[in-house]
Amino acid sequence: MNAASIRDAVTAVLCCQGEILMVQRQPQLPSFSGYWAFPGGKIEAADADGSTSLLCPEAETRVLVGIAREVQEELGIDLDALTLSGQVQTVRVLGEATTPPISATRFRTRFLRIDLATKPELALDTREHSEALWTTAGDWLARYQTGTLLMAPPTLDTVTALALHGGHDTVIDLDNDGADDECRIIEPLHGFRIIAVRSNTLPPATHTNAFLIGDSYKVLVDPSPADRKELARLLKLIDRVGCDEVLLTHHHPDHRQFANEIAARYDVPLALSDTTRRFVQAEDPGYFGDLLLRTYVEGDVVTRWLGQPVRVVPVPGHDAGQIALMPDNKAWFIVGDLIQGIGTVVIAKPEGHMGTYFATLQKVIDLDPAVIVPSHGMAMGTTYRLQETLKHRKLREAAVLQLHRDGKSPAEMLTLLYKGVDSRLWPFAAMNIESHLDKLREESVI
Repeated sequence: MNAASIRDAVTAVLCCQGEILMVQRQPQLPSFSGYWAFPGGKIEAADADGSTSLLCPEAETRVLVGIAREVQEELGIDLDALTLSGQVQTVRVLGEATTPPISATRFRTRFLRIDLATKPELALDTREHSEALWTTAGDWLARYQTGTLLMAPPTLDTVTALALHGGHDTVIDLDNDGADDECRIIEPLHGFRIIAVRSNTLPPATHTNAFLIGDSYKVLVDPSPADRKELARLLKLIDRVGCDEVLLTHHHPDHRQFANEIAARYDVPLALSDTTRRFVQAEDPGYFGDLLLRTYVEGDVVTRWLGQPVRVVPVPGHDAGQIALMPDNKAWFIVGDLIQGIGTVVIAKPEGHMGTYFATLQKVIDLDPAVIVPSHGMAMGTTYRLQETLKHRKLREAAVLQLHRDGKSPAEMLTLLYKGVDSRLWPFAAMNIESHLDKLREESVI
């Protein structure tokens, strides 16, 4: 993605009487669902022709117009009126952050600090935000450190700067041109580290999330670099932060490529379910070599996160041996390939089973973790995306059933159900159709 495709955005850091205002994004939003953030959004083309009373010599007029519009839309606050009445004391640029290249949509966001004399009344747009709260930067940082708040890196950097320095320092520039020689850690929840590793996965995804979890005993989950260049980038990071165990959620190559070499390099156990061990052994008899293998079953404690035991939860369906991890307080749940933030999960025989997949989705929904984290894509607040996935799968199954009753073959179903979908993905879509048909046969529906 070139620089021309990076869109400009703006964020309002509203400050008043030693407190800052943040909002929680609704779980149904397509990006940063459930995250705590500052109000803001894209700068629109029309903003370039607008005008505003806001004054900030460091910012372009369109940026100021954009921030006034976004704050009005999201919070019902008229910054122009507040400026004219003397309620806006200062407006200045805190810094700038650009979404890293791995993101499907990229933004260059200006963070503007706006100091207000008094707190204005809010009229929250509940289509976008579920809550708004004023509190000190120190309190926001303390809440994040309990592991209960989702924050994107530039938001956390801003809160940290405000808490430690009163915001006088510029926000860390998160520009990333992909030329760095070390993989990057993102920590949306305190102590929950995501490492987006370029992998040989299915399109449109290009990366598989590796996770580094543990207060003192550090478990590296699903390291799967695409090649030795990416492996070297990952190893440079692990050399710095450490690793006590490598764990595989399931056997698919985009979750385990080079994981055996990583475990051998650090002389640590390779952990997995027994079913995954058997699948890998059948596919690649020499994969494990002399590694120390650790087999986990349901309820086993893998490590501790913020003092909470992190336990194994079997999540078959996409893959019979797939396991997930969740702390006892249900603050997060690694769902692996149950859903994908990018693309669609394939339920393919013989390891995949659609009926089991339906049951597992419902199982995790019933567990009700606060945050779910897929292997491809970003962390998401609540189980909303799991619920929507299950609804979608049920609708797709109903469509398959109707087409079957209409006498359509699986090949005909494919062209009807996946019209407009990239034809490169049709072989995987065909597998899902066959799995739906198998489920319907097993249930004696057809």
